[in-house]
Amino acid sequence: MQGREARGAGGQLDMEGALVARDRVGIQDFVLLDETSETAFMDNLKKRFTGDLIYTYIGTLLVSVNPYKDLDIYNRKQMDIYMGVNFFELPPHIYALADNAYHTMLTELNNHFILISGESGAGKTEASKKILQYYAVSCPSTTLLDRVRDRMLVSNPVLEAFGNAKTLKNDNSSRFGKYMDIQFNSEGDAVGGHILSYLLEKSRVVHQNHGERNFHIFYQLVEGGEEELLRRLGLERDSQRYSYLVQGECANVPSINDRNDWKTVKNALQIMDFDESTIEHLFGVIASVLHLGNVQFEPDSKSYASLDTDAELGWVSTLLGISAQVLQEGLTYRKIEAKTDEVLSPFTVDHAIYARDALAKAIYGRTFTWLVGKINEAMENKDPSRKTVIGLLDIYGFEVFYVNSFEQFCINYCNEKLQQLFIQLTLKAEQEEYEAEGIEWEPVQFFNNKIICDLVEEKHRGIISVLDEECLRPGEATDLTFLERLEEKMGCHPHFVTHMLADKKTRKTLERGDFRLLHYAGEVTYCVVGFLDKNNDLLYRNVREVMRDSKNAIVRECFSGLEPDSRRRPETVATQFKSSLLGLTEILLAKEAWYVRCLKSNESKQPGRFDDVLVRHQVKYLGLMEHLRVRRAGFAYRRRYEVFLKRYKPLCPATWPHWHGVPSDGVEVLVQHLGYMPHEYSMGRTKIFIRHPRTLFATEDAYERCKHDLATRLQAKYKGYRAKGEFRRQKEAATKIETCWRGVQARKEKDRRAWAVKVIKKFIKGYMTRKEAKTTDNSEYLVFVRQSYLNRLKASLPQTVLDKTTWLTPPPVMRETSEILRQLNMRLMVRKYVRGITPQRKAQFQLKVITSAIFKGKKDSYPASVAQPFLDTRISEQDINMKVLQMIRNERIKYSVPVVKYDRNGFKPRDRQLILTTTAAYIVEEARVKQRLLYTTLRGVSVSNLTDNVVIFHVTCEDVKQKGDLVMQCDHLFEMLTKLSVVANKQGAIKVVQGSIKFEFQAGKENTVDFSTGQEPMAYKAKNGHLMVVSTRTRAR
Repeated sequence: MQGREARGAGGQLDMEGALVARDRVGIQDFVLLDETSETAFMDNLKKRFTGDLIYTYIGTLLVSVNPYKDLDIYNRKQMDIYMGVNFFELPPHIYALADNAYHTMLTELNNHFILISGESGAGKTEASKKILQYYAVSCPSTTLLDRVRDRMLVSNPVLEAFGNAKTLKNDNSSRFGKYMDIQFNSEGDAVGGHILSYLLEKSRVVHQNHGERNFHIFYQLVEGGEEELLRRLGLERDSQRYSYLVQGECANVPSINDRNDWKTVKNALQIMDFDESTIEHLFGVIASVLHLGNVQFEPDSKSYASLDTDAELGWVSTLLGISAQVLQEGLTYRKIEAKTDEVLSPFTVDHAIYARDALAKAIYGRTFTWLVGKINEAMENKDPSRKTVIGLLDIYGFEVFYVNSFEQFCINYCNEKLQQLFIQLTLKAEQEEYEAEGIEWEPVQFFNNKIICDLVEEKHRGIISVLDEECLRPGEATDLTFLERLEEKMGCHPHFVTHMLADKKTRKTLERGDFRLLHYAGEVTYCVVGFLDKNNDLLYRNVREVMRDSKNAIVRECFSGLEPDSRRRPETVATQFKSSLLGLTEILLAKEAWYVRCLKSNESKQPGRFDDVLVRHQVKYLGLMEHLRVRRAGFAYRRRYEVFLKRYKPLCPATWPHWHGVPSDGVEVLVQHLGYMPHEYSMGRTKIFIRHPRTLFATEDAYERCKHDLATRLQAKYKGYRAKGEFRRQKEAATKIETCWRGVQARKEKDRRAWAVKVIKKFIKGYMTRKEAKTTDNSEYLVFVRQSYLNRLKASLPQTVLDKTTWLTPPPVMRETSEILRQLNMRLMVRKYVRGITPQRKAQFQLKVITSAIFKGKKDSYPASVAQPFLDTRISEQDINMKVLQMIRNERIKYSVPVVKYDRNGFKPRDRQLILTTTAAYIVEEARVKQRLLYTTLRGVSVSNLTDNVVIFHVTCEDVKQKGDLVMQCDHLFEMLTKLSVVANKQGAIKVVQGSIKFEFQAGKENTVDFSTGQEPMAYKAKNGHLMVVSTRTRAR
């Protein structure tokens, strides 16, 4: 919530600071509304609700709208923010009200109370919980105090279980009024508490309207009780089996977890030191009410009531510790005393049911009273020292239903009394503040509801007196005779009307059994049916006597001692309630008042929905407009001079930045400068009073504009001041640093020059004796020479293994070392090179090594071939004829290359394929194998020393018919011969010949191949019959 409003000083919200955001989030205090109409009130309330701002002030009264969703405004951080802060310094919050009530109590040492009111479902119970939680956190902490606070906090779930129920409007509606005093010692520690309860709705025990439930504890016991406990109590885990739990036809409610609530209640009872026996008796009482509701009657032959079955009565008897026969007699007979005799008069079925229900209501109602007493004992503080208190009054709000009965009459009477008290205390507080400040009090016009209170409570003439008279009157008194008596006594009262007394138009809206009261909050029509029975709430004397003999300690205590054996008729419910209400009024009048008014935002409990009609109705019957008019009757805004001057002094040059005189004089100067008219404000003793909100709004808007100008000026001044100071500091620091630095540099320069002189002397001596043996004079020079050489060598090392010319020439003193370094560097480069060789390149190198061994320095074309990589083969298997492959399928092909074969006689060139296998070399022409040459028959291989590609295979010829030597030309000569040497293992058989080469083209017949150089390479048959091979000359490198 806080993040949505304008921020005040220090990042916190304050009322005046929030005025700048009023168009967006509304006004935090209704007193500051420019217009006090109901429409303006509703618009502001809705605007704040839409922004999740559920709290708004009317002066010190807090208006709370139920958002029906969780808001992150109740955590420990929020509590810390509101602790010890001025009431109007932060946005409206229930913590602010609780904290100010607490600190005012400590400061003034007087008693206070917080009145929380609103209709069912508006959030009254939650508000009281938040206040208790705040006090539990904010008050000082010790082990003893923590125990007291724990008991106060856990009293809530217990009282909710026994006193709250689901209604049509609220799933956790309080069906009783509760006033709780929290006791504090002089140090502000919460040391004890005391609770008063009012008008428990006992009729709910025996009857619930459709869509409503009985009190929570019944369902919690049935749904959450342990199996062993239910067995001892004679209960089953089924709410549908109990007559008192099914009349509303909604035993199970999704938003209520009875099992978890049962565990909470059991734990709370243990924290409040209820022993196991007491808890057992307490749940026994609850179970007995459920069994009592299942007791059924049927008419006997004389139409008198008799029990339908004894089973349920047996359980009631067992749980209450009363004889079943005596209990049956109490439920079916009435004891009539006539002088010294006692006569038993049998009941009809209707009378028996009335007696049963009356007993159930009496047992539950008195048990509830006993429970409140036990909780008070648990929270009691026995220290006799003086204590101050803060009371929390969580009371039912004004109720207007479709059918309004006796309960609504009592509740609305209570609200009339509280409204009367509310107006009195508000007027009193306003008047006292005006008198304390010396401001003339102006009489306030407001509706005085004393006339309605007198109509209800006046002795012998009020509605309660007439109702009591009818209840006590002998004869056949009925609800309708009561209505007739009201018409006789109050026929002329302006706030009372019935069907008979009404005019023709109004009569159409009234039934014959209705009467209508004009309350301060509006008209309410009451149906008199049931008024007499509910007011009497009689329990027959013989039944009371039976209850006194109960073996259940709680029941026995509830029915004995409180009622001495007397024939005097007990007070009626209305009279008891009237007396307790008068007592409550006296309690409240002795305390300072704080108010919380709770509103429902909609009937369907939907988050974010704001029902204008419903909220307007609640605003009316809670008297919020009445309260606003009282607060606005004089001056809408008031502040202490110090606070007002501190905030608005920038608006006047005479008060800014400091006012050195009395604050009141400064405020007078300030408002004169702002142009306040005399009728717009008044100067009290300690405060300024401003009549109209628009005056404050204009002041706040001017302050908001001024704030930006001031911020700019202050920033400029501050930045200038900081810049000048920083400049002076930097200038002084620079001067000191320069001085020190110059001294340091001068000393360093002196030392450096002295060192340089020594070094230069040594260098010159060293240079002069550099060729002599190492001495003291030249040792450093020689070190310099070595270091200089090594540095230069480092920058010019050879980059490749083949680079053998770039090694730096060493000075004489470094020759030996230089040679060692050269060798080491070479080994390192070789190692790097070798490690970088892949297996494929290694294989290449191995072949190249073989080639080198055969041809290096022998054949002129060898150097040009070194850089050309060898391939695995020059002809793929796909390019070899399939028939050839079939013929040599048993031999693995190792290498294939295209060649030119020269005929043996005419030396005519023929394109052939040379295929090397594991055992032989094949000369292939397309699909025919022209010659198969076994490696074993290969005598040798001859090539020239020139650049030609001609090769001669020398074959052993033993038969004349056998083909002789082969003369071929191969473009990949070195590759082919290397592969042949490896496959055939014929490395030693390859010869490089200078000049002509003779070969046998047939056994015994020779010819010659001559080699020469020329411009163009060629091969032809010379005139002498030899094969002439011409090759190009090798270029000099």
